[in-house]
Amino acid sequence: MTTANKITVIRILMIPIFVTLAIYYGESIQEGSPQDWQRFAAITVFLLAAVSDGLDGYVARRYNQRSSLGMILDPIADKGLLLSGIITLSISNWSTADFHYGKFPAWFPVLVITRDAVILVGSAVLHILNGKVRVRPSWTGKVATVLQMAAIAWVMLQVQILPLLYVVVAAGFFTLVSGVIYVRDGVRQLTAQGHANAKVG
Repeated sequence: MTTANKITVIRILMIPIFVTLAIYYGESIQEGSPQDWQRFAAITVFLLAAVSDGLDGYVARRYNQRSSLGMILDPIADKGLLLSGIITLSISNWSTADFHYGKFPAWFPVLVITRDAVILVGSAVLHILNGKVRVRPSWTGKVATVLQMAAIAWVMLQVQILPLLYVVVAAGFFTLVSGVIYVRDGVRQLTAQGHANAKVG
């Protein structure tokens, strides 16, 4: 348990704290008495968790603390924080003025979760059949992640420069495209090893 891994574990433990604060704030809005301290606390926890992502990576590189455990924990923390934000803000309304700025449409978390589930299952299949998995990050995947984070920030900070739906649609589009690219790459890897074509006879 290196220092970098301890930071990652703390980041994972921040996720349920953020979710709890976010849900309670949404409930306080529904009750007609918004508790702003819960909103600010949720935003602070989320930001600390997001910033610590770069911190544990820096510590791991700076002090040569890269480990197999860190390679497992880090993506869990990253994806856990992102998914928790998207799911929580899909079931909890954060806007006191306009409902359309306080909550994600139901299709957004479904799309994000489906893509991640397909990638996870596909990676498992590739590992079983090929014995190895080569996941090559695509620029569309990186853009999707940035836009997903932007959508979360749009709700939490109540940004109204553009309608929230525009940001969500853009994030959804790149999420879908990146998923298709990952699936196509997985099929290509299976084909290269001769697993994609059925044997006759």
